[in-house]
This record gives sequence, C-alpha cells and structure tokens, in this order.
Amino acid sequence: MGIEERIEKALSTIRPYLNADGGDVSVVRFRSEGILEVQWVGTCLICPMSQLTLRAGVERTLMKEIPEIKRVEAVSPPVT
Repeated sequence: MGIEERIEKALSTIRPYLNADGGDVSVVRFRSEGILEVQWVGTCLICPMSQLTLRAGVERTLMKEIPEIKRVEAVSPPVT
C-alpha cells in the first residue's frame, strides 16, 4: 500500500468526528521531508479549535500510523 492510501486509511478513522461537526480535512500533498499538507473543509475552516484538532487529533493519529510523517500543516485554500 502506498503512502497516499495509508494516509487516506488513517484519515478515515478521524473523519467521522470532523463530519459530525460539519467539517472535514483533505490532503494537499506529502512533501519529501515528511510534511503532510492538508486543508480544512466546511466548518473546520472557521472553527477556533482547528489548530488544537490538527495537533491533538489529525497529526497525532497520522504520525502514529505512518512513521514517514514528521509534521502535519494546514494550508489555506487557493484564492480565486
């Protein structure tokens, strides 16, 4: 199983909690130095707790399941 599939599998364990509050997270890219870039979706975009959720929920789960991930960063959606 490739890194992308492993990331999606790990995120599938977190998504029900995010979805329950009207939010979600999507993968932007995995950088070679071990940094995973994600974007918040839905209510997570405006939630004041999103940084805590990123570190305590998303990052902790992903780093536990996928040792290649050293850090998870939330990036802003592109401005159109």
